Amino acid sequence: MKKAKVKILLEGYVSAESGGHSCSTVTLVQDDGLNIVVDPGTLRNQKLLVDALKKEGLEIDDIDVVYITHSHMDHYRNIGMFPHAKSLDYWGWWIEDVAEDYTDPSQNIKMINTPGHSTDGTTLLVETREGTVAICGDVFWKENHPDKDPYAIDAEKLKESRKKVLALADFIIPGHGGMFF
Repeated sequence: MKKAKVKILLEGYVSAESGGHSCSTVTLVQDDGLNIVVDPGTLRNQKLLVDALKKEGLEIDDIDVVYITHSHMDHYRNIGMFPHAKSLDYWGWWIEDVAEDYTDPSQNIKMINTPGHSTDGTTLLVETREGTVAICGDVFWKENHPDKDPYAIDAEKLKESRKKVLALADFIIPGHGGMFF
């Protein structure tokens, strides 16, 4: 069976370390003919994302799905860059102005609920040749980030979500940093 591909397009950053600026890590997932952008962020200049896609041989209209890990602005502000893409989040699929219940995007891609940082937190689990990649939003902000999340709405649920992600994933793409193992 063919496996999905995952690539970080733009590594995110957090306000405490960047003079008040914050943007999520923006990731590309490709599987079964689908091009998925995860958490298109709050980039200072949208051209950064356009150029990153171009390096992968893609344009804005080539994106089929925009997936949002949770509803914090630093993860979803640029969703409007993709007017022809379907959107997927905690609530399910959005196709233009119609909502539909969640179904997996492909055989190698699955969404799980991972609350704690927010009530609507989700993680995308992607089966690749190298192993399972968890694109988890702010379940983990970045590698070696302090355990205490000052913005978590429920510290206990976040702790459970972190355990779940660690048990299921070989690699983690956090909300605001590079991939770690």
